[in-house]
Amino acid sequence: MCSRNSAMEKPGLEMEAVESAEVAARLGAEIAARYGPREEAPLSLVMRDGAGALVAGLNGLTHWRWLYIRHLWVAPARRREGLASRLIEAAERAACDRGAIGGYIDTFDPRVAAFYLRRGFSQVGEIADFPPGGQRIFLSKRLAPQGDAGEG
Repeated sequence: MCSRNSAMEKPGLEMEAVESAEVAARLGAEIAARYGPREEAPLSLVMRDGAGALVAGLNGLTHWRWLYIRHLWVAPARRREGLASRLIEAAERAACDRGAIGGYIDTFDPRVAAFYLRRGFSQVGEIADFPPGGQRIFLSKRLAPQGDAGEG
């Protein structure tokens, strides 16, 4: 149930509804002091057909030794050809080359979550009714640094 914000009723406090870069900067500074700099590096991969048309792509980034897959898209006519799997594998290799130890993603589609589960991700959280009538699913995976897989 939504309720009225009592902070608005406290003397000496003023509240504004604005986007504040200052709040983000202050929180970022506190987090960096605790965990080190974020060192965010973009990671984008695309696949094109012989005519140069985009058929699949992945946008993500690495930070704090983790890969975040922000977007993964495959043209509907090219789905079920293994393109998404190839993009994920390439992103994981690139992330490992950057020293990543894990990867994470979220999705609104249970079918997409099942796809990631088949690729070694584990579901680590869920928000029901977000968006209304749906769900948001969070997944993560530990990555083996290059050279560590299969050794031992």
